[in-house]
Amino acid sequence: MTPVRIWIAAAHDPAHLNGGWAYVRAGQEVSGMAGGERRTTRARTTLSGFLAALKDVPAGAPLAVVAPRPDAVVLHAFLKPPKDPPAGDLDLRAAVEKALAGRAWTLALGDPEAPTPFNFTVAWADTASEKAKMGGAFAVAIPKTNLAKVKGL
Repeated sequence: MTPVRIWIAAAHDPAHLNGGWAYVRAGQEVSGMAGGERRTTRARTTLSGFLAALKDVPAGAPLAVVAPRPDAVVLHAFLKPPKDPPAGDLDLRAAVEKALAGRAWTLALGDPEAPTPFNFTVAWADTASEKAKMGGAFAVAIPKTNLAKVKGL
């Protein structure tokens, strides 16, 4: 089974409560999406993006996930459940747990200094957050022409 690499990032504006997420996924093919919504939290934005990234991953495919530190903290709870489980976003957490059930995966922090898919994803998450502030909830595919220019895929 082909391993799947996922770079994921979320952006959140606590003053306006809008958030955006983006992911780039590389396995048998490269794909990516971005989305966002109003009146949300950083954790909910991270979970929404991660769930979107897991949507079409083949069953049993091992995952290697790269995220910024704040998002990695949210996702780490799925690798090693904390003593006191998070009380919020139970709907998304249950959906992510179901998508990860029986799947081997790793989680790493992205390097903010390197020109990699990680930084491309962070930029798309920032843009998605701004778009959500102006227009509300959305999700769109990242154009293949943009993905083709990403170094490291």
